[in-house]
Order: sequence, then structure tokens, then C-alpha cells
Amino acid sequence: MSELADLIEAAHPGIPVHAGADETLGELVGDPAAVVVPLLLGPDRSFETALRQGLSALPVLVSESLGPHPLLAEALHLRLAEAGLARADRIRMMSMVTAADGVVLGCRAADESAEITSVLLASRLAVPVVAAPIEDPAALAAAAGALRANGAQRIAFSPFVFEAAADELAKAAEAAAAEPAAPLGGHSSVAQLAVLRYVEALEAIYTGE
Repeated sequence: MSELADLIEAAHPGIPVHAGADETLGELVGDPAAVVVPLLLGPDRSFETALRQGLSALPVLVSESLGPHPLLAEALHLRLAEAGLARADRIRMMSMVTAADGVVLGCRAADESAEITSVLLASRLAVPVVAAPIEDPAALAAAAGALRANGAQRIAFSPFVFEAAADELAKAAEAAAAEPAAPLGGHSSVAQLAVLRYVEALEAIYTGE
């Protein structure tokens, strides 16, 4: 995710950003020396606990996961707009007219975080959004079927993942019989959210939260 690291560094000039936690973390000094922002689209307590334990001997903070958050819905919205599946006001980035009248949100797990993101995206687009696991063709087809049963005629497939193989995305879109947008990747809204989590982590130690 070097592209995302570059965007984060550009959004927070003067603060070096590294993609991945490598051996250089052990060489850092300060109190704290760094803030580690997990690139997780939703809470994953087992992963976050292991990460915090693994870094406990280092002078670093670990922030909360990125999502759920309205900035992720914004990034998804703009990826749909790039694919010609939604329109966006260039000034306020608010949906004015949407090309698709239903969206299948392809996620790694159709959990609470994905459901919240579905609601946030639906409120931006003013069309129904249904989350389904990106690796489950039957669930993707069922999600698209539910949208069509409610009157949707043009379905968009929005990959709620940072990266995925092209063939995986193609198969998922085919299962939903939907037109695909690009995954999140290195998006400026995601970079903005990472900076927010960085600031929140630092504020927490000063306020004692």
C-alpha cells in the first residue's frame, strides 16, 4: 500500500509514513515514537489484540481500525462515480444523480462494520445497498436478487476491499450480474481517515482516555 502511504504523508506533511511494520520500528525513539494505524476496514479484535501484544515492548501507539466511518462510504461513492455508476457533485462530493439503482457491497465478511458501511453508502447514493461476502457467489447473487426484487434494474458491484485479484473481482461481479467499480486501493478519503485515526490516538494519551 505504498500509494496510500504517499497520500497519507501528503495529507500530513512533516510526518514520515511507512507502509507496513518492519524492523525499523525497533529503532525508533520517542514517547511515543510512532503511531501504528491498522489498515482494517472494521474492528477485528483478535488481530488487533495480537498486534498490540506484538508491539507492546516498543514505544508506539496502535490506533483504532479505520472503519466503520463515513469517509469509507465517501471513497466507495467516488469509486462508483469513476466507473460511471454514480454521479458526484465536484464541490461537495454529494450524490446528485445516481446511475445504478442498487449496489452490492462486496466485503470480506458481511459483519456489523459492513452493514454500517452499507447504510452510510445508501444514504449518500439514495439507493439500496446490500452487503455480501466477496468470496461467496451464492450470497452475491442473493444480494443482487433482493435488490432486483425491490425494483432495481441496474446493479453496481462495489468492492469494499483495499485490493483484490482482477479475476476475483470479475467472478464476484459476474455472480451478482452487476457492473463493477474499482476497490478502495490508495484513495485520498482513506488517507484522510488514517490521519484522523493517527490524531485520535495521540489525543487519547493526552486526555487520558
